[in-house]
Amino acid sequence: MDQHQMTLVIAAIVVVVVIAAVAFFLTRKRRSQRLRERFGPEYDRVVKKEGQIGRAESVLEIRAARIEKFQIRPLTSAMRADFTSRWMTVQTQFVDDPKGSVTRADQLVNEVMKARGYPVADFDQRTADISVDHPVVVENYRAAHDIALRHSRGQASTEDLRRAMVHYRSLFDELLQDSVPVRKEARA
Repeated sequence: MDQHQMTLVIAAIVVVVVIAAVAFFLTRKRRSQRLRERFGPEYDRVVKKEGQIGRAESVLEIRAARIEKFQIRPLTSAMRADFTSRWMTVQTQFVDDPKGSVTRADQLVNEVMKARGYPVADFDQRTADISVDHPVVVENYRAAHDIALRHSRGQASTEDLRRAMVHYRSLFDELLQDSVPVRKEARA
């Protein structure tokens, strides 16, 4: 092989490597954009927690794949009416029993999640699962749960308990919606 042919081979290899690198980075950018759109503020929270974008995106993709296996379903009209009525009772009881109301609100949110088809094993897994379809309000759920835990240790004020009820209500309202969430593709 003469010098000219060697130069052409090297140039071709460089062009292929550059094209592959550009394709790789564009694919990663699209992946990040899709996950950011799907998970909203949850994306940033997981990136901060994991410390690396690639690791965080893998966590979010695992969540999305896990939730795809579940049979998430809408509530029937009768179920929605029952849950709404029960929520109104819990909310009304807040004035006389704020601590008990927060506990009942947490239980009712868990019941709605279960009725919709979300597994309710442990709290961390519940929040990970719910973040796939409800990424905006999952932070409310975490905040409410944190207040409930502080309440169980005697460290929550009545104002804290009121905020917990507001947080639970936002997730409760979203879970009561008619539709099954339309899931956007999360894989690259």
